[in-house]
Amino acid sequence: MSQLPNLQTLRRLPAGDLVSLAEDIRAFLVERVCAVGGHLGPNLGAVELTLALHRVFDSPRDTLVFDIGHQAYVHKLLTGRAGRFGSLRAAEGLSGYPSRSESPHDLVENSHSSTALAYADGLAKARRLTSDSDRAVVAVIGDGALTGGMAWEGLNNLGAAPERPVIVVVNDNGRSYAPTTGALAAHLSELRRAGATPPRRNFFTELGFDYLGPVDGHDVGAVEEALRRARALGRPAVVHAVTVKGKGYGLAEADEADRLHAVGAVDPATGRPAAPTSPAGSPVTSGRSWTSAFGAELATLAADRDDVVAVTASMLRPTGLHPMREKFPERVFDVGIAEQHAVTSAAGLAMGGFHPVVAIYATFLNRAFDQVLMDVALHRLPVTFVLDRAGITGPDGPSHHGMWDLSVLSAVPGLRIAAPRDAHQLGEQLREAVACQDGPTVLRLPKATAGPAIPEQARMDGIDILHRTRSGPLDVLIVPAGPLATAALDAVALLEDHGLGVTVADPRWILPVPASLPALAARHRLVVTAEDGLRTGGMGTALAQACRDTAVTTPVLTLGLPTAFVPQGPRGALLARSGLDGPGIAAAVHAAMAGAKDAVTAATHQATHASASPATNAVMSSGGRDGDI
Repeated sequence: MSQLPNLQTLRRLPAGDLVSLAEDIRAFLVERVCAVGGHLGPNLGAVELTLALHRVFDSPRDTLVFDIGHQAYVHKLLTGRAGRFGSLRAAEGLSGYPSRSESPHDLVENSHSSTALAYADGLAKARRLTSDSDRAVVAVIGDGALTGGMAWEGLNNLGAAPERPVIVVVNDNGRSYAPTTGALAAHLSELRRAGATPPRRNFFTELGFDYLGPVDGHDVGAVEEALRRARALGRPAVVHAVTVKGKGYGLAEADEADRLHAVGAVDPATGRPAAPTSPAGSPVTSGRSWTSAFGAELATLAADRDDVVAVTASMLRPTGLHPMREKFPERVFDVGIAEQHAVTSAAGLAMGGFHPVVAIYATFLNRAFDQVLMDVALHRLPVTFVLDRAGITGPDGPSHHGMWDLSVLSAVPGLRIAAPRDAHQLGEQLREAVACQDGPTVLRLPKATAGPAIPEQARMDGIDILHRTRSGPLDVLIVPAGPLATAALDAVALLEDHGLGVTVADPRWILPVPASLPALAARHRLVVTAEDGLRTGGMGTALAQACRDTAVTTPVLTLGLPTAFVPQGPRGALLARSGLDGPGIAAAVHAAMAGAKDAVTAATHQATHASASPATNAVMSSGGRDGDI
C-alpha cells in the first residue's frame, strides 16, 4: 500500500481519489490480517464508512466510539498505526481493539458489545455541562450490537434528550458472528428494502431520533453527506449505513458461515488456515479444539435426551452449537447479543421442564451475573452453563480472558462447577451436569487444543488421582483445575528429583470443594492448587477455607492469575508468566517449603517470624501454625 494520507490530507483529497484509497486499504487488510490473524470481515466492510467519518469529523477533538471495537482497524490505519499491523494481537503488539495507550484517537477501549451508546450519552452530557457542545460525539454501532440490552437502554435515553446531539451510525451488514436475529433485524431489513424512500416513521423516529438513510455505506460521498446533515441538525440522529461484511474480498463476502469474521493466520487465496510449521519447517498437525469436542458431545447428548435445549448469545458457531443446530434446529435458540436475556430465558425453559445448556464465552457471562444468581440459582433451576474461552485466551487481550468466572461464580449458592482436563472428561462431565436436576452447573473450557487423554490411576470419592509417588512420605498434594492437570504432571518429575513425594489429584467438580479433598490434604505437608482464574476467590481459596472448617492444618498454596488485566499474548506464554506451567508450579513448591523451614527456624530462636514467601502469583493460607508443613 502506498503511503496513507494523514487526517488533514485525507479531508482535502478529491472524491475521485477515495475509490483507489479504499481498494489499497482493503488489499492491505487482507494481506496483513491473513498473515497474523484478526477480525477480517467486519473491517473490510467498514472501509468507506471509516473514511467518511474521518473526513467529516475532527478526531480526537470530535469523539468516535466504535461498538464493537473490532471494526476499528481502518480507524487505526488512518490514525497513524499502519506500521504496527505486523504485530497485530501479538504480545506487546498492536491491540485488536481500540486502545487508549496506543492513540489519543481511541478514547474508549470498546471490546464488549452494545456499550457505545451509553458512553456517547455520558460524553454528550459532559460536553453540555462544560459548554463544549461544538465537539461532536459519534457512536458507530453494528446491527448485531443493537440486539444487546444496553444498546436499547442507550437509545431510550438518547432519544428523549434533544439537547444531547449524539450521532448514531448504524453499520448495518445484517450480521454479527452470524445473521442478526430478532424483530429489530427484521425492521432494519424493511428499511433497507425501502431504499431511497423509507417510511417517515420508524423505530428510531418513534424514539425521538432524526433518521437519515438508508445510505450506501460503500459510497463515501453519500455517507459524508448524511453525516454532515446529521451534525447540522443539532439533535440526536441516526445515520443508517448499509454495508457488506467482507466487502471486496470474495471469499469473505460469500462466507455465510462467517469463518472469516475473525481468523488466525490463513492463506488469502483460499481463506483456510495456514498450516503451522515446526522450527524445522515441517507441517505440524493441529489437534481438535475444546469447542469442537463440546459441540460433538452436545449433539450426541441431545439425540439421547429430548429435554436438552441450547441457548447462545449470537455465538452459535464460536461456542460449538452448530452441530446440534443442524440436527435439532428447533431446540437451539440464538437470542442475539443479550447475555442477560439468554440466562433468564434459560431459566424459563428450565421451569417449563427442559434442561437448557447455555453456551457463552466466560468473559461475557460476567454481564449476566445477577441473572445467574437471582433468576437461576435462587430458584435452584437445572441450567448448565458451558463457558468457552475460560481462563487465558491469548491474542484478544484483557477484555477477552475468561479469568473472573471462578471468583465471581464461587459466590453463587448451589452452583457446581466442573473443569474437564481432557475431551473424554468433557463428555463425562457434560452428562453429569445435565443429569443434575436440583440446581445450576458450569463447565469451563479453554481456548486451546484438547490434548491427549489423561487417565486416572484411581478414583476416590469422586476425585481422580492422576499421580502418586510410589514410596516415601506424602509431601505435596497438587490440585489442578481442568487442563492445568498437564502442568501439574509436568511439575512432578521436577519435585520428585528433589526427593519430594507428590500426589496429583483432579477434583473434577472443583466448586464447591469435594468433601473428601480436605481429608486428602491432611495426609500431606503442603497443598498446592493451580487454576487459570484469579488466585483469590476461586478453587484454591475455597479449598483453604474448607481445610480451616474441618480443622485440617495443612497449608494451602494457591497459584493462579494476578488480580490485574492480563495483556494479549500466546496462552502458553501467559500461563508460564503467571507460574502456571510445570516449572512454575515446581518453583512455587520449593519456595514455599524453603519459606516454611525458615519460619520454623525463626520460631525456634524466638525471632519475629514472617509469613511464608510464595511465588508472585500465589497465596499461602493455613488453618494451623505458621510454617506447619
